[in-house]
Amino acid sequence: ADALISTGLADLGYVYVNIDDCWSTATRNSKGQLVPDPKTFPSGIKALADYIHGKGLKLGIYSDAGIFTCQVRPGSLYHENDDAELFASWGVDYLKYDNCFNLGIKPEDRYPPMRDALNATERTIFYSLCEWGVDDPALWADKVGNSWRTTDDINDSWASMTTIADLNDKWAAYA
Repeated sequence: ADALISTGLADLGYVYVNIDDCWSTATRNSKGQLVPDPKTFPSGIKALADYIHGKGLKLGIYSDAGIFTCQVRPGSLYHENDDAELFASWGVDYLKYDNCFNLGIKPEDRYPPMRDALNATERTIFYSLCEWGVDDPALWADKVGNSWRTTDDINDSWASMTTIADLNDKWAAYA
């Protein structure tokens, strides 16, 4: 957050500070809630959100439409309502929702429950679907989320960038 401000990036429209996988502990608490890793976030996520909001920026968080995240932390599949309420109570503004450990359930069936749970919180939370383009999200995801991935992860190479650009040619009509 501080770097977005000090470098002028916030003035250019960069407003989200997003936390990716591994922000939580390896298990849920006795109430079934996700728990921020106390070593990484000793004051919790709400305090972080308050700090970021105080800078005029927004906080994003990561979860997964599977039983685990990609790094084997608790996922949100079958916990959508509780997790959405928790994210809203913390002041989260953005959710990246990944596609690991999904039990073979189609994305079109796994992603809408979190959409509905987020909408029920009455907090505006940008919903980013990260299903890697597996089931052609350009054909269905606009009814579910605010944005969606169309390919697998990008790597730090020119070949990776050009490959992903080439893979997206088929989606030009939907842009």
